[in-house]
Amino acid sequence: MGYRRVVITGFGGPEVLKIEDVAVLPEPGPGEVRVKVLVAGAAFTDVMIRKGMYPGVKAKPPFPLGYDMVGIVDKLGEGVTRIKVGQAVADLTVIGAYSQYICLPEGRLTPVPEGVDPDEAVSLVLSYVTAYQMLNRLARLEARQRILVHGAAGAVGTAILQLARLLDVEIYATASAAKHELVAGLGATPIDYRSEDWVERVRALTGDGVDAVFDPIGGENWRRSFATLRRGGILVAYGFYNAVMGKGGSIPLDFIRLKLWNVLPNGRSTAFYSIGALRRKHPEWFREDLSMLFNLLAQGEVKPVIAARMPFTEVRRAHELIENAAVQGKIVIIM
Repeated sequence: MGYRRVVITGFGGPEVLKIEDVAVLPEPGPGEVRVKVLVAGAAFTDVMIRKGMYPGVKAKPPFPLGYDMVGIVDKLGEGVTRIKVGQAVADLTVIGAYSQYICLPEGRLTPVPEGVDPDEAVSLVLSYVTAYQMLNRLARLEARQRILVHGAAGAVGTAILQLARLLDVEIYATASAAKHELVAGLGATPIDYRSEDWVERVRALTGDGVDAVFDPIGGENWRRSFATLRRGGILVAYGFYNAVMGKGGSIPLDFIRLKLWNVLPNGRSTAFYSIGALRRKHPEWFREDLSMLFNLLAQGEVKPVIAARMPFTEVRRAHELIENAAVQGKIVIIM
């Protein structure tokens, strides 16, 4: 029995994505399980990996993309005791999830509660864990503080808005005018970054600025975000959209600039968030946080915004939509 997966044939644009037929199913090794992938996520991190611009991935093409997935355990390798055949599980794979079958170490998998929609579950693995950890483990927000969220209508942005509302913080959010209804519906005050000077707008709305900014844009945007902070505030940077899309900024120089701002005696601080780096340092946090988010989903406390559900045969189109910032919420890839 064979299976299909989506690989990149080289680093580049969406055209490097290719559907590949594999003749034989992969076999789990000791301590591994084979997972029949139901759904994977499509995110800007996948775009960065496809372009060869993601710092945490050293693999050379061809290899399958896919940063996160939810599936059903299909076969157990020798020595597996915690996971059972037929169990729904999730993982942050980084690469490999755009595949109908994948073998993964048992210890990496997080069980998905019964009755949870796989499409909604996979929306939590990258986007909501990212949002939760930035809000609670880096910024350590408290009730009635103020935050500014960039890219607020995207997968991570909408997750930040929902989770921040549970913390009872005051939320300001940049988005294009067409996305303001969604942003406002999630409890934020929307600001049109295209037609308004959002730095001045934040100052006018808050008086002395915000306690935290969450910025995936990079480049000049980070400098302007830093300027909106009140004393004691923190800029949490977590992406390089401008650099990846050729709109200004440089990933190495942006990192250096972030570090320099962090040592200036101005009463404000910076942090760069990488879900992979934090998982390697504190693997127990990832399991705890994802399990907690699954429980919030099961209880109806969070509801992922799903922009589209697309078959894996349309993965090129999914990447094009993400690159063009034409997505409100998460794109789910049906494997």
